[in-house]
Amino acid sequence: MTLSHRPFGTEHPYRYDLDQRVPARPVVGETFEIRVLAEPSVSTVDVFFADGSRIAAEPVDPASVTCDFGAQSAPPAGAAGHLTEAASAVPDTGGLVLWLATAVADRDTSYVVDGGGTRLGPFAVVPVSWQSSGGTLEASGSASTVEDVEWLAGSQGAHRVRFALRLSEGEHVVGFGERYHALDQRGEVLDATVFEQYKRQGHRTYLPMPFAIVTGGAAGDWGFHVQTTRRTWYDVGATDPGRLLVEAEIDPVDPVLRLRLYQGEPGSIVRDFLAETGVPPQPPEWIFRPWMSGNEWNTQERVLTEVRRSLAEQIPVGAIVIEAWSDEATFVAFRDASYEPHADGAPHRLSDFTFPADGAWPDPKAMVDELHDAGVKVLLWQIPLVPTDRGDLTGSKSAAEQVAADAATMIDREYAIKEADGSPHHNRGWWFPGALLPDWTNPEARRWWLDKRRYLLEDLGIDGFKTDGGEHAWGHDLRYFDGSRGDAGNNLFAVRYAEAYHHLMRETGTDGVTFSRAGFTGAAAFPAHWAGDENSTWEAFRASITAGLTAGVGGIFFWGWDLAGFSGDIPDAELYLRSAAAACFAPIMQYHSEFNHHREPSVDRTPWNIASRTGSADVVEVYRRFAQLREELVPYLAAQAARSIETGRPLMRPLFFDHPGDPEIWNWPQQWQLGDDLLVAPVTAPGATEWQVYLPAGEWIDYFTGVRHTGPAVVTREVPVDEIPVYRRA
Repeated sequence: MTLSHRPFGTEHPYRYDLDQRVPARPVVGETFEIRVLAEPSVSTVDVFFADGSRIAAEPVDPASVTCDFGAQSAPPAGAAGHLTEAASAVPDTGGLVLWLATAVADRDTSYVVDGGGTRLGPFAVVPVSWQSSGGTLEASGSASTVEDVEWLAGSQGAHRVRFALRLSEGEHVVGFGERYHALDQRGEVLDATVFEQYKRQGHRTYLPMPFAIVTGGAAGDWGFHVQTTRRTWYDVGATDPGRLLVEAEIDPVDPVLRLRLYQGEPGSIVRDFLAETGVPPQPPEWIFRPWMSGNEWNTQERVLTEVRRSLAEQIPVGAIVIEAWSDEATFVAFRDASYEPHADGAPHRLSDFTFPADGAWPDPKAMVDELHDAGVKVLLWQIPLVPTDRGDLTGSKSAAEQVAADAATMIDREYAIKEADGSPHHNRGWWFPGALLPDWTNPEARRWWLDKRRYLLEDLGIDGFKTDGGEHAWGHDLRYFDGSRGDAGNNLFAVRYAEAYHHLMRETGTDGVTFSRAGFTGAAAFPAHWAGDENSTWEAFRASITAGLTAGVGGIFFWGWDLAGFSGDIPDAELYLRSAAAACFAPIMQYHSEFNHHREPSVDRTPWNIASRTGSADVVEVYRRFAQLREELVPYLAAQAARSIETGRPLMRPLFFDHPGDPEIWNWPQQWQLGDDLLVAPVTAPGATEWQVYLPAGEWIDYFTGVRHTGPAVVTREVPVDEIPVYRRA
């Protein structure tokens, strides 16, 4: 490569590349940059425009150009974790020289880039501007007046629309999918696009939705759903306190945006939203039992040892997620299994595999049977891609041949998402770069993918999948089998991914779940979900609670997080137990730990490892108490799950659902109701011996002490580490 210039770059949602046009769609009258990367031997780089004019590019220091932009999130830094370096890497020249030319967007034109004997282009430039016409905004419902509609348009049509909704005094805005930074979004600026932010998510999220509830105003509660799968942006009273500004991408060929407005109490708004986008099914009761996981449990012996230890400690286990089971190439075969590769990627059965007696997984069926006999359900980890660079890393000749065959099959049969020119799309992100992504909109591709995993359910008897990593589809001009482009299809990739696995479970009669971190509108119909990657810090603990409360507003009722975090060094005993107590009273209670290259000391989040590492002998005893209490709560949680589906009120929900008209609840954003009868006030700061709790109107009984209180009132409670402030309705 002598020169590299891509007008739209990789289309990282929050970062410019060093070889793209900035901005990719310039506004009339504004200056734009043409960035070019060139081999060091190139002595000049010129940009020639269609009218014959020429601009000489200049070599510049890469540190002098803008790379980060967009939603307010600090990049992950200063924390441990085996993926930290890859996730936080800034754009790099790779030994090339950055050249920069600037021009003014004053007309439709095109340009070519010339240097070192190479010419790239022509590349079209179509300036846009905000105009009073350009498309159609169709609003249904009567909750709020739509004002100041404008269209970002040029000669090729409109690309965005923006408008305003009125906010009145006292109104709070909650929703937009899973959010880590705040419960009430009033005063915030945010967007909605699926993104993999490895830790410290801030305003970025795996699971956004263009849906929110506006509550607390004198005229009653209302909500809105921007009915699009494209990216949207929101200024929630930050620029103008009285207005919620919405901006959305649209299709220039069919420039129509639909907006649904709702009125009513919050539960009915959520129920109506889910009726349109996908109602959650009643999950199997076992998901409410305690879960366990560790990314270094990569052998049958290790998995069984950890489960046996838990049961011997009288710590119940309802489910185990086995992450490190596969060859991490096909994500279908157990690591170090031998088998005859299928050149066309056709499915195998369990009987096709030979498992070495001295290998990592000598008898997976016996392992699953033992776990089932102990009452433990089993989920296996998945990634929705086929790597193109993993054959030499699998440690298995069979896996190396099979992953190569799978990639070839996806390309030959056109089962992968495509680039605009029809070539296979290769993952542009930092995790599994270059991998192929299955096109879930292609029925044949979906069937091929699922059939390869069918034996895991039918022959092995597993109970679900951890459907990780649904955030890989980048690029507005990607092409899907159903005719949609990337700008409309990318956000749905994670939803279609989980939907496909649910379809497989239904076909095989498996009463199971997926466990996803990514999603978009429609994800609620395919439970369950977790909050994604987080550090073991008090800050992350608090952010995870906020994530659960906001996710629930979008219908993600069956949700959990890696209690006390999964990444970096272990949490101290206090953080671990405070988080375990909170997770005991959340929809899903589970712990997990990140891969640490098997270095000592262990970073497992098992209670016995935390006890050993911290020297806190009471960790096992206290965790046991909460895990056993969790078992007692299972019937309540299952009954309340049905109530959530019926009423639209999340299982773990902010207080405004149950206590409308009480302004004090907004001063307690990390308290929640768990179903109809329990109010939870977790201890989220270190060193606490007492904790203040706000009890809304009504009669409340302390879950642990039986002391009765009459609300509204702020009560101060002693908080020994083996208790959590929880109150039940009298």
